[in-house]
Amino acid sequence: MQKVATISIGEKTVEMPVISGTLGQDVIDIRKLPAELNVFSFDPGYGETASCNSKITFINGEKGILLHRGYPIGQLAEHASFEEVIYLLLHGELPTEKEYKSFKHTLITHTLLHEQIRNFFNGFRRDAHPMAILCGTVGALSAFYPDASDITVPAHRELAAIRLIAKIPTITAWAYKYTQGEAFIYPRNDLNYAENFLSMMFGLRSEEYRINPILSRAINRILILHADHEQNASTSTVRLAGSTGANPFACVAAGIAALWGPAHGGANEAVLKMLTHIGKKENIPSFLAQVKDKNSGVKLMGFGHRVYKNFDPRAKIMQKTCHEVLAELGIKDDPLLDLAMELENVALSDEYFVQRKLYPNVDFYSGIILKAMGIPTSMFTPLFALARTTGWVSQWKEMIEEPGQRISRPRQLYTGYAERQFVPIEKR
Repeated sequence: MQKVATISIGEKTVEMPVISGTLGQDVIDIRKLPAELNVFSFDPGYGETASCNSKITFINGEKGILLHRGYPIGQLAEHASFEEVIYLLLHGELPTEKEYKSFKHTLITHTLLHEQIRNFFNGFRRDAHPMAILCGTVGALSAFYPDASDITVPAHRELAAIRLIAKIPTITAWAYKYTQGEAFIYPRNDLNYAENFLSMMFGLRSEEYRINPILSRAINRILILHADHEQNASTSTVRLAGSTGANPFACVAAGIAALWGPAHGGANEAVLKMLTHIGKKENIPSFLAQVKDKNSGVKLMGFGHRVYKNFDPRAKIMQKTCHEVLAELGIKDDPLLDLAMELENVALSDEYFVQRKLYPNVDFYSGIILKAMGIPTSMFTPLFALARTTGWVSQWKEMIEEPGQRISRPRQLYTGYAERQFVPIEKR
């Protein structure tokens, strides 16, 4: 029997269908609300609104659960390659061995950029933020690859998806090389996705780059942990742009722009700044006292999450990866890691933070890992964008293929002037 929700305004009452998904909360279908009751719903930030159907990612923030196509994030991060996760998000199932080999080959054949894109980089200042370079270059890709521009054709959508996912490591690494004044390093067909990024990022023309398996595994995990995260701000931006029929390169560029915001993609950089500001373990109590003071404006970065009201499942994997990377690099006494661990211990034993369910999130450790690997803070968010491109493309593709898909058009609560009459300038 169909569940319904009864909504009454004054003497008029209507019933709205309640829809159940595979997991998670039911939703009330309010699409007929304006016609039936002449009202809209009001939900600033869309925090309590389901904007779409999706089969890609499920999050239970209360229990700290994150699933990609039903698979727990911990299992994927520990056992899968990023290429397998790309295939999973795009196609809904993990690949067979034959599918995996074919898919890896397909990705490899699209890692190169059109040679004229090299010239595009020269249009940026050397001190440009890598995210600005990323945003501009990804948006310009549609000018270089117009041969698959009809998004109503499944083969064109697939090719555009592969191109974006395969080329974003090259663009990201080249953005870094450009700001450093170093020669671009081309992708290598003998390396996997994570290895290729490290090679293009840190390799030099004058010598062969040697892959460190511990570091490449760390990057592989970081990419998996950031691949998709349901309908967050940047993903919603990609879907919103995509609903207009815009080409996928423009849609992902819009997602990159949204991710650039410090409240979204810059959190791990903010954690490092916070730890540097604290300085020493002895300063932690006074710092936390400032955090508790609502008038101080001081925030505890890397703790808490808009969705997770429990421990971020990605943080546990990131913590383990952090220890592996520091051990591999011979960093036994890293001041920032020691400070971070002490801050975590103090915060998790403080009733103020426990009551508010402020647990460490994925950003708390990722910045320390990236810093230890020699990746500058200016590249933290571009690396996030590199990983999230897979999720953006998968979400875009799912949206385009949704039957009855419509252009997104949120409503508003207008609080401006009522109608008034124009007054000539000499009478104002």
